[in-house]
Amino acid sequence: MGTAFMSQMLARVMLRQGRRGGLQLGYVLAAVGGVVAAVGVERNSLVWFLGGLFLFGNGQAANLLARYAATDLALPEQRSSAMSYVVFASTFGAVFGPLLVQPAQWAGKEWLGLATYSGPWLASSLFLLLAALNTALRLRPDPLVVSRASAQPLQPLQPLQPLQPLQPSPRMSVRGAFQLITSTGNGRLALTAMVISQATMVAVMTMTPVHLKLHGHEGISSYVVSLHIAGMFAFSPLVGKYADRHGRVNAIFLGALLLVVASALSAVAGDGNPMLFPSLWLLGIGWNFGLIGGSSLLVESISDDVRVRVQGTADLLMSFCGGLAGFSSGFIRRAIGFHLLSAASLVLAGVLLVYVVVGAAHTRPSLESLLRRR
Repeated sequence: MGTAFMSQMLARVMLRQGRRGGLQLGYVLAAVGGVVAAVGVERNSLVWFLGGLFLFGNGQAANLLARYAATDLALPEQRSSAMSYVVFASTFGAVFGPLLVQPAQWAGKEWLGLATYSGPWLASSLFLLLAALNTALRLRPDPLVVSRASAQPLQPLQPLQPLQPLQPSPRMSVRGAFQLITSTGNGRLALTAMVISQATMVAVMTMTPVHLKLHGHEGISSYVVSLHIAGMFAFSPLVGKYADRHGRVNAIFLGALLLVVASALSAVAGDGNPMLFPSLWLLGIGWNFGLIGGSSLLVESISDDVRVRVQGTADLLMSFCGGLAGFSSGFIRRAIGFHLLSAASLVLAGVLLVYVVVGAAHTRPSLESLLRRR
């Protein structure tokens, strides 16, 4: 939920200060959140801990908005590939991050005399501060500022001047941004793909370790989740190239199809575990197709002057629905079981699949005409 709501604030900062200012603020606030969460651990305070988690969501909000920064200066036919490299970079953090948990716990206890679970939060804060410093030093010139400047009409040759800061854009409410997104078929499809891909993935992924533990398979849980994470991030460059070559709509269609297959495998897995390996792997790949295809289609569906504000609103809705799915999945699993939770995710992914098929006739021509004009 912190990721959802903070994405709006960071998007507004980017409107005024460019990508660099928004990303810096996001990483710094996330670092503060890690420290607050550690204080909550030390004080055994749930209020402090949850407050820290909310601020910590700025890190994911900044990472999500960073994928749009890659598209600011990319050629239209290469936007998905550019975005995919940012998503791919998450692979390294997702793989090596868990390996640092135990060393961080040891360092916190031995060096600082902290509780067992405080060290990883402080270590995360350190990495987030390094991300903020890296953004401040290396994201120059600001891609959003350059993009805005290059969109201006050509003027007679003048002496070179430094890039000017972004001019304040008219304020737009979340409702106004939502109406702008849904005013076109491409925008509706893009937002639907992002939201359903996130909700479907989170609902099944969150409860899979719980399901495995309840049936005596806790030992393989980390391997199943690792395979899932690899599916989410490791194939991003291939997904981006597919979306650029075959179209964003086709990428969304393939993502929806993979989510349907993954949810079906999860629903029929029963008490065993072999089916959950391919299920969670395909679930991650399907999410990747939905995220990159939907995000790229969203960029192409709106004008440059409102792009950043709309991106923040789309990420708000995507993260909010993902958070809601994760929160409710535990209650659903407890009430009706993991297999029916997976079946519900199957229905949700099926809705996206049907929507892509039904709306493709209206969406593909507009994309093709857009590419022809460019």
